[in-house]
Amino acid sequence: LVNENIDGIQRVSKVCLVDLAGSERASASGVTGERLVEANNINKSLSTLGDVILALSKYSTSMLHNNKNTNTATHHHIPYRNSILTWLLKDSLGGNSKSVMLATVGPTDLSYNESISTLRYVERAKLINTHAVINESTSDAVLISQLQKQVSLLQKQLVEKDEEAKKWKKKYTELK
Repeated sequence: LVNENIDGIQRVSKVCLVDLAGSERASASGVTGERLVEANNINKSLSTLGDVILALSKYSTSMLHNNKNTNTATHHHIPYRNSILTWLLKDSLGGNSKSVMLATVGPTDLSYNESISTLRYVERAKLINTHAVINESTSDAVLISQLQKQVSLLQKQLVEKDEEAKKWKKKYTELK
């Protein structure tokens, strides 16, 4: 999403929506064939996403406990490249972003283990600290205009300082 205001400043943002449904146990859901392959791929991606969330939560926790002053928190490896999903979500998970995770759990006894697993997943995701800032950029025409104004201002200041220097030089020569 790009929003340009009157001053020519662009604010850029990105929205990622990911549906991670389908992480059921294959034996419980009874899927076979292509659906089983798809479910396995989804589960692999979710497992990798869980690893990334765990690594990011450990990193955030260590940064919090180390008061952001030591290098111990910077040595954590975040395995974004282990899955296409995590690579695509890299900016959303640990970058300049605000992230929201919605999780659904089942109310039945049959889905108890899946619900507990989901809640643990979300609990780890809650520990991730990101710091979002507004992404602003100016168009070339606006940037050129700003630089031209700055150059003319600096030229004006240079002329004023030159005139002031001439006055001081004149006073100095008169005192000699």
